[in-house]
Amino acid sequence: MSHPVSPRPFRFGVNLMTSAPAVEWRAKCRRAEELGYDVILVPDHLGMPAPFPALVAAAEATERPRLGTFVLNAGLWNPALLAREVATTDALTGGRLELGLGAGYVQAEHDSAGLPFGTPGERVEHLRRTVEELDRLLGSESYEPRPAQRPRVPLLVGGNGDRVLRLTAEHADIAAFGGAYPDPKSSTGRLVPVTADRLDERVARYRGFAADRKEPAELNLLLQMVTVTQDREAVVQPLLDRVPEITLEQALALPILLIGTLEQITAQVLAQRVRYGFSYLTVLEPYMEAFAPVIERLRGK
Repeated sequence: MSHPVSPRPFRFGVNLMTSAPAVEWRAKCRRAEELGYDVILVPDHLGMPAPFPALVAAAEATERPRLGTFVLNAGLWNPALLAREVATTDALTGGRLELGLGAGYVQAEHDSAGLPFGTPGERVEHLRRTVEELDRLLGSESYEPRPAQRPRVPLLVGGNGDRVLRLTAEHADIAAFGGAYPDPKSSTGRLVPVTADRLDERVARYRGFAADRKEPAELNLLLQMVTVTQDREAVVQPLLDRVPEITLEQALALPILLIGTLEQITAQVLAQRVRYGFSYLTVLEPYMEAFAPVIERLRGK
């Protein structure tokens, strides 16, 4: 299913997941800027860097990239306290912040934090309350501390379920699709890949919810692997051992895996923008260098 409107230009983000001392953290952020990444992102997991101070440090080390949370687990945050963090971070980064929010999916983290995990419906409801409260607080002219961006910090919402997609369609500037979903039998957040056809169905579902929007959202996909190779099957084999739910053919067609020659990977990224509308791609930190030649080829396209 292709989209006749002219495609959005590509944007590329990297999710920095490994904590580091100040000098190394700054060097890593500068390297991301050098390689052409448009957005430096930090996730929100216990055992990984705290998002907001990490992004303030990233801003001080760089000039061009936007800075984002990818994504905050709304269940770990109180909306009023989060509004203060967002406004302060936006001010300290000179208006470069993009706020990414999700409903959270790792029960073990909630347990460690002494916070209720709740049902999927309760988690999405808390996400909705958080989004609405942030809009109310940060949209107020009298709110202090003042964020730099007006009318508000851009909002990305991540998730593939109907309830989250409906919320995304209503509120988000960026709709972020995970190419994997949490295994319902796992408390540690084991992920099962979403097949290409299933992703078609999820994006179509989102488009249905978003049909009345004035401005279409930017669509994001989180990539799980980028490997430049002549032997695609050998690279994908360990995944098949871990995820018996999918076949080799399905694995090689997964939108979240970029495996092949540089030409094949570049063609896949272009094809997925036509098929799904994904113009904003996020890679995980271990693949930051591997993805850089793809960015070079697609810059400005």
